[in-house]
Amino acid sequence: MKSVKLTVSALAVIAASASVAAARDQVQVAGSSTVLPYANIVAEAFAENSGFAAPVVEGGGSSAGLKQFCEGVGENTIDVANASRKIKDSEIETCKANGVANIIEVQFGYDGIVFASDINGPDFALTPKDVFLALAGEVVVDGVVTANAAANWSDVNPDLPAQPIMAFIPGTKHGTREVFEEKVMKAGCEESGALDAFKAANADEKAAEAACIAIRTDGKSVDVDGDYPETLARIESDKNGVGVFGLSFYESNTTKLKVATINGVTPSVETVASAEYPVSRPLFFYVKKDHIGVIPGLKEYAEFFVSDAIAGPGGPLSSYGLVPDPELATVQQTVADEAAMQ
Repeated sequence: MKSVKLTVSALAVIAASASVAAARDQVQVAGSSTVLPYANIVAEAFAENSGFAAPVVEGGGSSAGLKQFCEGVGENTIDVANASRKIKDSEIETCKANGVANIIEVQFGYDGIVFASDINGPDFALTPKDVFLALAGEVVVDGVVTANAAANWSDVNPDLPAQPIMAFIPGTKHGTREVFEEKVMKAGCEESGALDAFKAANADEKAAEAACIAIRTDGKSVDVDGDYPETLARIESDKNGVGVFGLSFYESNTTKLKVATINGVTPSVETVASAEYPVSRPLFFYVKKDHIGVIPGLKEYAEFFVSDAIAGPGGPLSSYGLVPDPELATVQQTVADEAAMQ
């Protein structure tokens, strides 16, 4: 990639080198596959523009990254967890139990979740209801809860292609999966009227909501535990496949993928920023405050990540597909102050 040229003021943020001796001299990062490409861009630019070593950035999913993050404090644990969802209360409690009591939450922008298929395939104009009726384990037919028997997309909506249902969705360890469940499956369940039927059948609201997000297990939907390139590879092997991706990944693969509209809205940086596109979410990274001053470059990396030159409009992250956070100045102050979550 091209070198990122920064202003004098931006460089000042990362000018000082760490003087504290440490067992390692690289920031270690793991987590969300959605945040992964952004973090890689930042890591490369950080190494080019500072006196610090390039951070080691790995994927694995939001839940897996936060699990590593919460394992404890010390140079044998990671410093930063990337996440495409907010950290859960249960994860915070696990962190605290393992001595990770001071966590800095950094929301650096927004991304959309998109449905995309082979570039040469038919157009898809989806709604959450369509996706629910295609992928749910159980649906409601004539008021009766029954196993989902839909074989083609046209079975759930005659306006959709007469193409076999084959979906590749993020596995349960990915933050994208939780947003998919909440903003697509649950929303579609409610829209179709199935939620009320599930409540009547289960007499339990939690059980009904669980039924809304339960995915069919007959081979029409496949969990992908790897990152987005694996989902793309699945579609390249099965041209009937429809995959779930982050907006930025899709925008980097428009020669291979055709994106679906949701509720008539085409996903883009503009429609996500305006909240017109219905399936969007904030992106985060979490910093282990107790590692600041111990791991060289940790705070500098975090400040660099959220600087105007990197995460602001016109920066390399927005060029890749990030929707900048309109409250970025507040985020920058949080990092500068090392303000831990309360």
